[in-house]
Amino acid sequence: MKPVHRVRQVVNAVNLSTCLGLLLASTATRGPGRVRRGPEGLLVAGGYRLPFPIASAFTVGNVILVRGDASGLADGSRLLRHEGRHSTQYAWCLGIAMIPLYGACAGASMLLCGDWASYNPFERLAGLADGGYERRPLRPFLRRP
Repeated sequence: MKPVHRVRQVVNAVNLSTCLGLLLASTATRGPGRVRRGPEGLLVAGGYRLPFPIASAFTVGNVILVRGDASGLADGSRLLRHEGRHSTQYAWCLGIAMIPLYGACAGASMLLCGDWASYNPFERLAGLADGGYERRPLRPFLRRP
């Protein structure tokens, strides 16, 4: 593992965001072998069953939670890289504080374009296309004439 990924892993353990991710994985996923080791110090949990958030995969600390079978999240996939960038964002935002920050940015994006991701800086910095998002334009009344 690269030193930068080890630092991210330690920071997310200390700021308790990975602990929250593991708690979610233990309570909101089903099936045997729910959590597996992924690349770069990430943990991947499949079978997430709560209705919120809506995304097919999301990250809390160093834990990536996937709605379906986690084996579809192959090492080196674009989605895995996208979620890994979110893990780094948790470290930069000092952990759980990222959740309300992300929510505020998602709400602002929804107001601006009707989409949770297109104008959310967390999603843009993680790579919209890698996360499976299309960039939507601003709402018509917000566009320059």
